[in-house]
Amino acid sequence: MTSAVGDPFADAAFAARYVDGPKRFVPGHHDMLRMCAQLIAEEAPDDARILVVGAGGGIELRHFAEARSGWHFTGVDPSAEMLAVARSTLGPLAARCDLIEGTVDAAPAGPYDAASCLLTLHMIPDDGSKLATLQATRGRLRSGAPFVMVDHCLDRADPQFGRRLDRYARFALESGAPPEDVARACEGIRQFVPMISREREAELLVQAGFREIEIFYSGLLWTGWSARA
Repeated sequence: MTSAVGDPFADAAFAARYVDGPKRFVPGHHDMLRMCAQLIAEEAPDDARILVVGAGGGIELRHFAEARSGWHFTGVDPSAEMLAVARSTLGPLAARCDLIEGTVDAAPAGPYDAASCLLTLHMIPDDGSKLATLQATRGRLRSGAPFVMVDHCLDRADPQFGRRLDRYARFALESGAPPEDVARACEGIRQFVPMISREREAELLVQAGFREIEIFYSGLLWTGWSARA
């Protein structure tokens, strides 16, 4: 989910609330996760090893683990607080998940059968770091492995920026998000979150070595991409 001013993911109280956040900030969140699992399952074997980049909170890990009983996961996240929430979210399913504190560079080399990066990449600057994250993910995948990503895509120079941000905020408020979380998220988007346009994101995926790149989901500021290594 969108980073806010400061670093809310280092705040244990914010991290504990996170499990309720995506369904309030991401339109159709549950069905988006279903689509991600479906897209991965099209190419991944029944005993797949899957890399989850930005695994803190454990929401997608739990969904994927419940969807396919034979899949095993490596989840990476730089926030110890968010990984603690992930362990709680997963419960007994944690036995199939290796959780690692750090960026994708901390993950084993693989090769993995699939990877996901959900609600995460927009928090990484486009100063070479976004591309490096995608390249490190691609480098850990076997050839032909599926990759799914959902990210904020919006250029601040877009003349509709303010209107689209207002829609995002109204959706979150009407979905029950605490007003202080909505205000902090919107302030982060206006001032700090290093979002990029869809066109730039597609360009980075190509540069990282992904192919067969498609948009499979769109919800207000969010865009979902599928690709293959």
